[in-house]
Amino acid sequence: MSDSSPLPPVRLHPEAELARDALSTPLLARAARLARWAGEDTRVDAGGGLVEEQLPAAAAHLGLTGDEAAASASEAWRVALDTGLVEIVDEEEGTVATSEDLALLSGSPQDVLGVWLTALETALADASVPDLDDLVDAMDDGGEVDFASLDWDPQAEQEFLDGVLGNLYLLTVSEDGPGNGPVPLPALAASMIVPSDMGEPTNDVLEQVSDAMMRLDDQFRVLEPVGIVEYQPVDEALMADTDEEPAAVVDETDVSRYGMVRLTPLGLYGLRSRLLEAGITAPAVGDLADKGADALLDGTSTFPPSAAQAETEQWLDRREPLAAVRELLTAARGSDSGAPLRRLRCQQALSLVGAVAEPALREVLDDAELGGLARVWLTERGFGEVPPPSQDMVFWLTIDTIAAQLAAEGNSEELQALVEGLAQQHGGFFAAAWRVDHPATADVLEAMGRLHPDKRVAKEARKAAFKARSQQGG
Repeated sequence: MSDSSPLPPVRLHPEAELARDALSTPLLARAARLARWAGEDTRVDAGGGLVEEQLPAAAAHLGLTGDEAAASASEAWRVALDTGLVEIVDEEEGTVATSEDLALLSGSPQDVLGVWLTALETALADASVPDLDDLVDAMDDGGEVDFASLDWDPQAEQEFLDGVLGNLYLLTVSEDGPGNGPVPLPALAASMIVPSDMGEPTNDVLEQVSDAMMRLDDQFRVLEPVGIVEYQPVDEALMADTDEEPAAVVDETDVSRYGMVRLTPLGLYGLRSRLLEAGITAPAVGDLADKGADALLDGTSTFPPSAAQAETEQWLDRREPLAAVRELLTAARGSDSGAPLRRLRCQQALSLVGAVAEPALREVLDDAELGGLARVWLTERGFGEVPPPSQDMVFWLTIDTIAAQLAAEGNSEELQALVEGLAQQHGGFFAAAWRVDHPATADVLEAMGRLHPDKRVAKEARKAAFKARSQQGG
């Protein structure tokens, strides 16, 4: 991932569903079958791998055939060993036995997912290793691998793969991303290679992107059996020798031919677990459902709108409606810099509550900070006997709303339209606004000066901001 900004919250599937997915992944399912197959006659080498003469029997037990059968059986055995499904009894004799940990696969969803996460680490390590033939070619007479001749840096390769998966995670959870849809491999490779401020990529950069695509094609083929991604490989016709006659006419504009990848629900769970393990804040919808209203309003302050609504709906579902509304209103109070955005999130939460909230809203009609939003809520729902707001309350609510929008969206087009509308509808807005007793008055007026396209109006806003700051002693 390219920056340290907060990650959008991910929507995870229920753990029971994810555990079922984990058990059905080819890699873990094969590892479990081999763990149950292992017996007194099973032998491993010094590294814990199945001895070569037993690989055909292991592959046959898994129903694997073809040139890759032995390699796939060997990989499954390594996962069984790494996850603790089998254990080495005697290193000198190379004997093994099924481990008690195999029972975890029949345990709770958390038990199953814990085993799967270990299998994922094994798969990720395998995906970062060069092709076996390249490794053999790079071995010296002493059996050591000459990494320099491979042009391979293990740490750099792992960091590259971690970065790619981080970008894929971010694209998947972002509100303006593809969501559950696949991501073209060229776009994913470019996200790691092409500088964000580069206009037209140079030929050298394009060549680097092409090389990265080929690396990722190999890596995603390795990762698909562990269930983290669904992958459509690069069309082999694209990698054919240019001197060869193509077998058929191909459409070079079809981006799917260059590889398509998407994170599975299990992959989202796995990558989030790794992000959390690395100390990165990676929220999930539902994290705040059991916390107080203050945690909800502060926690959703950085959420995209749909995620904030989903989180709030879960929070409300677990509470008695009227009590929940009162708790939200209490948490929305405050004069700190985050208070306007809390009140905006509170207002959005109240939009999800029905008429049962009326008593709580009437209780705060005289509250300086909440009276305005209470009147808006009651009026929009057609309740009678709602006292009209004072002019001071209208201006205070306007400043509070713009301050919240600034905190949530920055200098957005929507906010610019709001600023233009206010200045147009209220000719004396700035003459009155600088007197508003709100901590954010000066900041809001300065922002209006930046955002308004009319130089005369912008200057008026800046003058009002100066008066407000002088009044506040700043």
